[in-house]
Amino acid sequence: MYAIKKTPEDFIVKEIAELSLKDAGDYLIYVLKKRNYTVMRAIGQIANVLRINPKEIGFAGIKDKNAITEQFISIRYARKENIDRVRLKDISLEFKGYSDKPIVLGNLIENEFIITVRDLTDKEISSLITKIKNNKKLMMPNLFGEQRFSEKNTEIGRFLVKCDFENALKTVLETNPDYKEQIEESLERNPKNFVIALKIIPRRLLMLYVHAYQSFLWNMCLEEYTKKNKKNIEIPIVGFGTEIEDGKIDKIIGKIMKKEKINFRSFINRPIPEISPEGSLRNAFAEIEELKILEAGKDFVKLSFKLKKGSYATVAVDFLVSAYILNPLQLSISFYS
Repeated sequence: MYAIKKTPEDFIVKEIAELSLKDAGDYLIYVLKKRNYTVMRAIGQIANVLRINPKEIGFAGIKDKNAITEQFISIRYARKENIDRVRLKDISLEFKGYSDKPIVLGNLIENEFIITVRDLTDKEISSLITKIKNNKKLMMPNLFGEQRFSEKNTEIGRFLVKCDFENALKTVLETNPDYKEQIEESLERNPKNFVIALKIIPRRLLMLYVHAYQSFLWNMCLEEYTKKNKKNIEIPIVGFGTEIEDGKIDKIIGKIMKKEKINFRSFINRPIPEISPEGSLRNAFAEIEELKILEAGKDFVKLSFKLKKGSYATVAVDFLVSAYILNPLQLSISFYS
């Protein structure tokens, strides 16, 4: 079985964003380079040093933890000279300019990856090289990657959507110790008020859990859809405002939601309304752009490619290796176009 992320250096990500930089503005724009850090943890560390609220640091996308990543962030309510003095292990900040607006998801265009795939046989390497050279356009199933779900993100998201706040809080404490002390103090004062305790956790993190559950549902829908359909359509990421026009998709999602014992209105979270997602759309397939082989060794291949925002490199690698090596006869480029 192939391996990636044996070291952070095996997985390098560089963010490409659309920004309008100025000589002055309310927001300072930096490139955050980190090694073996989640985005939320890195931002928390930076905010702690600067003595500002983490919500004053904006970012465009979640990046892999076990990797070397570069991404743009915006910082408000901090002086440049103080930011430039930040010294944290495996974190660096490079000033780029000022902006009147914070960095948000819409700023991200695509990500550029350099990934080393290891533990390949000579035959697998040869087959992979041949398949890549023979296909100018590669379309992969646009699944959410494993880093979207982490250890128990989906489980916590499911509890939040179903308003099972006690179990949501219990599971958060099992996996994320950052807010443990504050939450335990809150529960000592109000033993049964799990909503107040949950609100100690930043909204962005709570939404990450809900998004993980939405992504889980979406992956289930795509896997069912692609059993009989290969057309690249937009599939709903379900939320309280979801409307489905495609009969096939409506049937698939209805079956999944029945199994999960939820409906679209379940995503209206009245006790914590700020984590109520309306829903959106996502393409069933995504193109792997500018795919190149940078190096091929005894048991590894180093690849570079680009993906539009929201698509996952781990999924791309799995598609290239598993589909094009393990099951090369089952897939062709016309099959996914």
